[in-house]
Amino acid sequence: MIFRSLILKILAVLVLMAVLAAGRARAQASPTSARQSLDDAWWTGPLLAPNASTLPRGHILIEPYLYDVTTQGFYDSSGTRHSVPHANEFGSLTYINYGLANRFTVGLLPTFDYTEVSEGLNSSGIGVGDLTAQAQYRLHLFHEGGWIPTTSINVQETFPTGKYDQLGDRPSDGLGSGAYSTTLALYTQTFFWMPNGRVLRARFNLSQAFSRAVNLEDVSVYGTAQGFRGHANPGSVFLIDVAAEYSLTRHWVLACDATYRHQYNTPVTGYNISNPAATVAFNSGSSQAFGFAPAFEYNFNSKVGVILGARLFPAGKNTTDSITPAIAINFVH
Repeated sequence: MIFRSLILKILAVLVLMAVLAAGRARAQASPTSARQSLDDAWWTGPLLAPNASTLPRGHILIEPYLYDVTTQGFYDSSGTRHSVPHANEFGSLTYINYGLANRFTVGLLPTFDYTEVSEGLNSSGIGVGDLTAQAQYRLHLFHEGGWIPTTSINVQETFPTGKYDQLGDRPSDGLGSGAYSTTLALYTQTFFWMPNGRVLRARFNLSQAFSRAVNLEDVSVYGTAQGFRGHANPGSVFLIDVAAEYSLTRHWVLACDATYRHQYNTPVTGYNISNPAATVAFNSGSSQAFGFAPAFEYNFNSKVGVILGARLFPAGKNTTDSITPAIAINFVH
């Protein structure tokens, strides 16, 4: 809670600073302000939508995120709201990308988490989450005056490095899915000029994730109990992310993501060693969620920037409501 409060206070200060910066920029602008050049616009990127562009050969991008996911309740398939124990999931996710060729970027996304819960035991310590490796190939690069956006194909493979079963009396130690997952994505990015001449950068991303079956023992992130033996088949996940960034000044940027996420049913089947003859079978049901992620960016220069904001998910079908303050530093070399 201290981390969340601090992030929200910093966000309030940045909102005020950005408003003052925008007001000063408007005061200095003439009625016939010149069209802003792309070189004059510095970006960090929105909170959620990855960049459709690729790094030049030999260049590297490092962007570590710190966040705090808080959850409270969800709606089931009948529309009934259910409360859940309050939880704070403190975590980090880091993008580490390298330009292997001018059109081809590879990268890793390591994650770490620690969870505090209002009922039960907190995580036993900071744990390693699932690790994702990715490769991205750029099909087209946007050119000013053209209408085709920067377009790339992205392929990710997630490895089950996080703990997911045999959790005992600490379900909060469950930080991974246990599944090998493959994600196929299409990323696009383009630029628009507003009537005042300022640049608006927009992204539209689509992705579909497919997971392999997971063998389970005892207490797991899939809701199984002590003594369970069986497996889960995680449902595929479809995601749409629309994002926009408005260049208030060279340094200040206002950003926002709007997302839709649909996960298909995850069936769990097996038995309990206390009664091997009785089959244990249940379904998670499909889930869907709409979310928003407003944020502010401050760019020190064209290579270093910081972003601070929050991801907001209202409770949806089989999806807990959550607010996730987050901060990240973006470094490109």
